[in-house]
Amino acid sequence: MATDEAANPKEPYWLLWAREIQALAQTGLAFTRDQYDRERYQRLRALAAEIMTEHAGANMPDIEILFTQQSGYATPKLGVRGAVFRDARILLVRETADQHRWTLPGGWADVNESPAEAVAREVREEAGIEVRPYKLAAVWDRARHPHGVVEPFHVWRLFFLCEYIGGDLQTGPETSEVALFAEHELPTELSTRRVLLPQLQRMFEHMRRPELPTEFD
Repeated sequence: MATDEAANPKEPYWLLWAREIQALAQTGLAFTRDQYDRERYQRLRALAAEIMTEHAGANMPDIEILFTQQSGYATPKLGVRGAVFRDARILLVRETADQHRWTLPGGWADVNESPAEAVAREVREEAGIEVRPYKLAAVWDRARHPHGVVEPFHVWRLFFLCEYIGGDLQTGPETSEVALFAEHELPTELSTRRVLLPQLQRMFEHMRRPELPTEFD
């Protein structure tokens, strides 16, 4: 696991260290058969929670519960985002979980879903329409972009361009508004823990230039 500052310029060292310690502890607990090693890995997991609590202002019991819920070999978590265009305008939704700020529809990928199925489901649940993902525009490591909000786990996000198939725009259980925006009309109140303005602008560029290759960190 790398904690080189040049490779991760957007996040502080303490966060990288806490994540790595938690991941090592989780993987160790998944494979060890030695009781003494198990106790050491449990202590490492507790230390990761203490670091996160001290620096992020989080609640220690909540972080401990979050970490103990993780099992198996530790890998990055996978999220998906769908960029749907109609008349050169992009679809955004207001996320109720983030003070009704705007973002691309999306969320975590579910088990037994393909990436395309995951993003189509998220768009349907959050915006009410059916779409067909037709291009993987970007695979971005959240840690390498200035989201500015602490994420306890390492996250990769897949950004898809999606073709509108049918249905009417409507909000879902996690959204309070759905709207289409031209590039010069993009809102300033973005849910920056989920999506950044430069990322939205790159989606417009991919829409205009479909020959562009997939971007990745």
